[in-house]
Amino acid sequence: MRINLTSVAVDDQQKALRFYTETLGFRVKHNIPLGEHAWITVVSEEAPDGTELVLEPAEHPAVGPFRKALVEDGIAYTSFAVDDVEAEHERLVA
Repeated sequence: MRINLTSVAVDDQQKALRFYTETLGFRVKHNIPLGEHAWITVVSEEAPDGTELVLEPAEHPAVGPFRKALVEDGIAYTSFAVDDVEAEHERLVA
């Protein structure tokens, strides 16, 4: 068994897509328009057939309170791994 999909709630799918691809370096696996929103998934360049991150519209009423509670308690919702955290920090700051 393996993880196929995981979601992150986003306020603006297109803005999130630009961030995850242009800033973090993920690549688009699916971008299928579905009316007002889209089915958008991104994958790691290092594992293009690996786990897909779904950029899920944050419209469900539970999302706001859930996010707020996580922030207040200092709990990370999603985390990513890199080989060299200092180099990645420098890249992102630049």
